[in-house]
Amino acid sequence: MGADAMMQTSKLTLRVEFGDGRALGPGKIRLLEVIEQTGSISQAGRDLGMAYRRAWQLVDDMNRCFSYPVIDTTTGGPQGGGAILTPFGKKLIKQYRAIEDRTLDATQQLLREIEPSLKDAKVARPLKSIKGSLLRNAPERS
Repeated sequence: MGADAMMQTSKLTLRVEFGDGRALGPGKIRLLEVIEQTGSISQAGRDLGMAYRRAWQLVDDMNRCFSYPVIDTTTGGPQGGGAILTPFGKKLIKQYRAIEDRTLDATQQLLREIEPSLKDAKVARPLKSIKGSLLRNAPERS
């Protein structure tokens, strides 16, 4: 596998932790993006392969995390309910994606330097044997 093919499979995942169990990562941001596209928490959940309850929990977690809500909802009726991103929700997506882009720009060269050291997945040894060999080759502790 060439370096170009490896670069295409490498990715950097960014999770921002704010303390007190509050965090924002790619899953929550993607959920907001799909809610914006579909106008629905339940449809966004289905599109992302998650239950409505889980999608709602993630939205609720974001609403509790920040001083401003990320979405506004309308209750069901003849047309059904709906959800739209608030201006803050839209801004949050843009800010997260900007942080992500800057982080990728800053680390891209380092990732390229690491990738040639990767073993081909076909020859990877099971974790058990790797752990054993690491222990056998570990330096003595004083």
